Amino acid sequence: MAGIQTILPGWAHAHGTAAQSGLTALEPTRRVDNRVEYDITIEKTPFEIADERTTAITMNGTVPGPLIRLQEGEEVILRYHNALDEETSIHWHGLLLPNRFDGVPQVNYPGVAPGETFEAGPFEVRQYGTYWYHSHSGLQEQLGHYGPLVIDPAEGTPYEYDREHVVVLSDWAHDDPYQILANLKKGEHYYNFQQQTVGEFWSDVAEDGFFSTLKNRLRWDRMRMSATDLSAVRAPTYTYLMNGQAPGANWTGLFNPGERVRLRVINASAASIFDVRVPGLEMDVVQVSGQNVEPTATDEFRIGTAERYDVIVEPTEDRAYTVFAESLDRSSYARGTLAPREGMEGPVPEQRERPTLTMNAMGMDGMSDGDMGGMDHSNMEGMGEMDHGDMGHGDMSGDMKGQMSGGDAGDLRPPGTLPEPVMHDPDDDHGPAEAGLPMMTKSRLHEPGIGLGNDEWRVLTYDQLKAADEKDEFRAPDREIEMHLTGNMERFMWGINGVEFSDADPIRIGHDERVRLTMVNDTMMNHPMHLHGQFMELENGHGERAPLIDTITVKPAERVSLLIDGHEKGPWFFHCHILYHMDAGMARVFYVEPAPESDEEFYYDQVA
Repeated sequence: MAGIQTILPGWAHAHGTAAQSGLTALEPTRRVDNRVEYDITIEKTPFEIADERTTAITMNGTVPGPLIRLQEGEEVILRYHNALDEETSIHWHGLLLPNRFDGVPQVNYPGVAPGETFEAGPFEVRQYGTYWYHSHSGLQEQLGHYGPLVIDPAEGTPYEYDREHVVVLSDWAHDDPYQILANLKKGEHYYNFQQQTVGEFWSDVAEDGFFSTLKNRLRWDRMRMSATDLSAVRAPTYTYLMNGQAPGANWTGLFNPGERVRLRVINASAASIFDVRVPGLEMDVVQVSGQNVEPTATDEFRIGTAERYDVIVEPTEDRAYTVFAESLDRSSYARGTLAPREGMEGPVPEQRERPTLTMNAMGMDGMSDGDMGGMDHSNMEGMGEMDHGDMGHGDMSGDMKGQMSGGDAGDLRPPGTLPEPVMHDPDDDHGPAEAGLPMMTKSRLHEPGIGLGNDEWRVLTYDQLKAADEKDEFRAPDREIEMHLTGNMERFMWGINGVEFSDADPIRIGHDERVRLTMVNDTMMNHPMHLHGQFMELENGHGERAPLIDTITVKPAERVSLLIDGHEKGPWFFHCHILYHMDAGMARVFYVEPAPESDEEFYYDQVA
């Protein structure tokens, strides 16, 4: 298969330096003293992928868009021009910047109309690390509207390396994304070409017995689910890309044997989760969500949609190594090569078997049908975790209940600790927007995730992540907000607490209030959840060394908590980064109130 090639005259991809091979590096439009300005033109561009001609929404003519490189401490203007015949936008994923520049239509601003220009800036760059940018208008992200962004630290990096490569993973569909969404709403299995077969049934019978296997299949049927529902869309509908190139094009990043090479891996896909490894090389994970972490050695890591992992590898041999990014559902992969010379190609690993969900993945560990039917939900170990004070929740809607949960700070568990397992309360259902509820939810940060951990190599888990430095301030939360990620696969309905975004009120946080956000995944799907405008402290058991992240992939039947400080004022979008889940309603607005003495208003106040 061929890689992406722009075919308009004069618009061939630039390759930049060796450290930016396969990506166009955006040159500043203007630089004066400490201020730098960049210009981006958003338009439709014909190109080819896998020998098929199509059209993408490009930025400065390329997919991915150009690599933008900033410096911590400088003042920046990011200017974009809309040459499309429709509204567009750019969200700067993970950047700390004034609310009006965050780039979500109807939350921060009205969007950018055809023929108009918008300036994000000037603003001071207050961070370092690996980030990216993309559209928040319709389904434009699926059409190529995304690009990488790197911020160099003001005081240098604590990790030594000789060169770096930015590795952008994405998914491309020749089908119209709006038709994809329509098809998913007609039937959630529309793009599932990996259904269980009769042969698998009899294979399970040989291992588990006929009646046990039959009961298992019937149980999934009653939940209106399939044990192979791992991804909304997969290959062959998707072609998986590395730096805009299909697997056959063999994107190549160069190295000299013995060099330490930093790979800045960005998952810029619309709806795909990847498992990344470089067979033959150990990886030291040094940065997550753009923030430094204590180096952790591993052989493979799972990267959810919108996440970023920076790793350092040290190839010592004069040979090619494959950078292999296998889709979670094992339907296909993106791949490239690290090599000492152009034209070399590393061996491509065999794909692993497609995993299937189990009752354990739905929080039904070791429970039989009889166990589940006769459970006494009123006296379950762990239910005390749901008691946050005399709140009188009886007449609240599910959505309001999620916002109001939480008592005095003294009632909450210590900061940085893990949530306890909680059994499902049958009185806490969220109606037809929720189906197939897990019987128990618990912390799964120590688990690698479905389809991982059965090989002989190490797999990174969230509980291994530790911030490089202790925090200056680490205090207990003032309040807890519990939010249930809900869905009905059969109807392709997605929401939070059973409510879609269009029907939801904002979640309000006081100025400088410290809030524990506990997310409970009541679905069988992984959900990469992203909060705009600020970092979250992941409570993974490391206390003051809790890592800062802006996106986390929440596993099925998982209960995970993060700490948020109300420092960045204004309305910030919070959503699942699987594009079709977000568009179907799995989103909210977190509104951080300004200081009490402030009379500042935001665009959201005018349109909400």
